[in-house]
Amino acid sequence: MNAHKAFILDETKKFHLDVQDNGPFVPGTTEIWPAGAVLDEADRTAIVEAALEMRIAAGPSSRKFESRFARKMGHRKAHLTNSGSSANLLAMTAFTSHLLEDRRLRPGDEVITVAAGFPTTVNPILQNGLVPVFVDVELGTYNTTSARVAAAIGPKTRAIMIAHALGNPFEVAEIAQLAQEHDLFLVEDNCDAVGSTYDGKLTGTFGDITTVSFYPAHHLTMGEGGCVLTSNLALARIMESLRDWGRDCWCEPGENNKCLKRFKYQMGTLPEGYDHKYIFSHVGYNLKATDIQAALGLTQLDKLDDFVDARRNNWRRLRDGLEGVPHLVLPKATPRSEPSWFGFALTVAPDAPFQRAALVDFLESRKIGTRRLFAGNLTRHPAYIDQPHRIVGSLTNSDIITEQTFWVGVYPALDDEKIDYVISTVKEFIGANS
Repeated sequence: MNAHKAFILDETKKFHLDVQDNGPFVPGTTEIWPAGAVLDEADRTAIVEAALEMRIAAGPSSRKFESRFARKMGHRKAHLTNSGSSANLLAMTAFTSHLLEDRRLRPGDEVITVAAGFPTTVNPILQNGLVPVFVDVELGTYNTTSARVAAAIGPKTRAIMIAHALGNPFEVAEIAQLAQEHDLFLVEDNCDAVGSTYDGKLTGTFGDITTVSFYPAHHLTMGEGGCVLTSNLALARIMESLRDWGRDCWCEPGENNKCLKRFKYQMGTLPEGYDHKYIFSHVGYNLKATDIQAALGLTQLDKLDDFVDARRNNWRRLRDGLEGVPHLVLPKATPRSEPSWFGFALTVAPDAPFQRAALVDFLESRKIGTRRLFAGNLTRHPAYIDQPHRIVGSLTNSDIITEQTFWVGVYPALDDEKIDYVISTVKEFIGANS
């Protein structure tokens, strides 16, 4: 490292420490966000170093992150994307590839998912001309069950795509078994659950493909960004092609002739010897991330275990502090799981003497940020009312979530003092309104 660069990076560390807001927590004045990135001087320095090196496209940091993250998550392959939403799109689109021959998904095929969630788990189903089949979830865990999924399997069912809700694993071992028995593809949307386990095994390792988001609210951040992971090398190759314009070549940008036969291919009706770097085998996208994002991801990855511990500790403190408080349905872990929590969900009981909106307004007035459980019942949103879909069973709990559920934060920037203030504020409101 030259002296000038070393000086800039040293000054970057000092700058980070200078601009930190280390003021005391003032209840009712200091914002308590429900989610956010936790960034230190190593993160800021990594971004600056990547910028100094002018690594403005995907490059060595991207490849290093993909390798490290795949090992951390228990997979053979990881491919960075520009968002978690793009990761979900790649995952579902991969199943439509002609390379899968008779197993490929075709327009009109059905994919089982849940009604109460985030749109980007469902959108790729519709974007590929497939039909979402919606099932309900349980209050408390906010996940569906293997019994509900089994009841939804029909003659057109070809895949299952479900997210682990707020970091809480769904019954993924049982649902993976259902997928195997019925020859269905399974996508685990693990965007909220990095570090969660079910039966002692990491979520994201049960299905054919798993997806992750690196948006600032998530367990790790790159600002924007996401990732698809799999141990199926054929699916990995398909997703790489789809991510990289649909090209057939697997050389990295700036790399040539890795296969040693760049000008020896004949594909489609192209002339023999057409440059393999410009042969396209899928109708693809450009969904790559940049090396500046990956540089941040690498420093964030070093802190993942500590982030997960902090989320679990904050969730447990909230759960213990609110135990026995009337009129609230408190969250609970799915049996046999150890969640890496994304948020702490609260559902106001239907017979409560107050409405969810009143409690949320009170919390917000005290600078405690809240969020809805994403879209609630997606089938009630204008975007989906006229879209082809099928509903199996009632969506009673999804409707309750739409009306009565919200969540507060557990992310690592929250300390005991802030968590205790959230607890006392909830108790204050309920004590005054019971």
